[in-house]
Amino acid sequence: MNRWLDAARPRTLPLAVGSILLGNFLAYATGKFDLIIAILATLTTLLLQILSNFANDLGDFSNGVDNADRKVALRAVQTGKISQQEMRTAVMWTAVLSFFSGISLLFFGLKNAPLEVWATFLALGVAAIAAAVAYTVGKRPYGYMGLGDVSVFLFFGLIGTVGTYYLQTYSLDLAIFLPASGCGFLSVAVLNLNNLRDIDNDIKTGKNSIPVRIGKSFGFYYQKALYIFAIACFYAYPFVAGIKIGINQQILIVGIYPIIQLFRELHSEMNSEQIDPYLKKTALRTLFLIIVFGLIQILTSQ
Repeated sequence: MNRWLDAARPRTLPLAVGSILLGNFLAYATGKFDLIIAILATLTTLLLQILSNFANDLGDFSNGVDNADRKVALRAVQTGKISQQEMRTAVMWTAVLSFFSGISLLFFGLKNAPLEVWATFLALGVAAIAAAVAYTVGKRPYGYMGLGDVSVFLFFGLIGTVGTYYLQTYSLDLAIFLPASGCGFLSVAVLNLNNLRDIDNDIKTGKNSIPVRIGKSFGFYYQKALYIFAIACFYAYPFVAGIKIGINQQILIVGIYPIIQLFRELHSEMNSEQIDPYLKKTALRTLFLIIVFGLIQILTSQ
């Protein structure tokens, strides 16, 4: 069991539910909330993240990225704890579970929705499963072309937040694209840290992540830009949404300050071992910011 828990990478899971939690907070602030939808959305997202982690473990080993030169955050297939065939089977069953969890979510969340809405959400769900697998698996994994950032921004930012909000409220508010984007930028920040940590080995193996393409120094500038964009999105939301600015909004600094600390601590001279802990720090601080922001929205709506 421990080897599978390690392969699921528990430290990535809090961030995975961030966009779902954010969408639920925003929906609750409007007075519309269904606990079953919230639970199923969370379960589906967790399964998708685990699927992505399993597929990444398998794909990076199969493509030679996880090799003897990788010294930090060693993977299960790489170390032989799980065989390639076992991981292939795990990827298949996790994809199946993700699909049925997603179908259950749509059944409860779109009971009275028209067919075109059902079709849209079903297509997004299938796309999410495909994106989780194709990131590193296959002959032309898009993660090796530097497109992982776009996928993470869309699925763990916009689609996760806005999709959950719609399932809860049956409505769309353009203003929520701001905090959804903020969540997306912070999710990309975790991926970028992962790529900065692995940059030396990725250069050798031809995995052309964003830091590989722009260089380590600019990769850190990009990291800090992601933090700035995220903070700006969360701060701008009440102005765009027409929410009265008061003490509740000023409390947001409690959630923002830990992100600012990350901005100040990270620098381009850091090695892989020094960068690695910041993946967990960024994920947990993103979740903390989302909780603070969400509680503020609920208090403001009273």
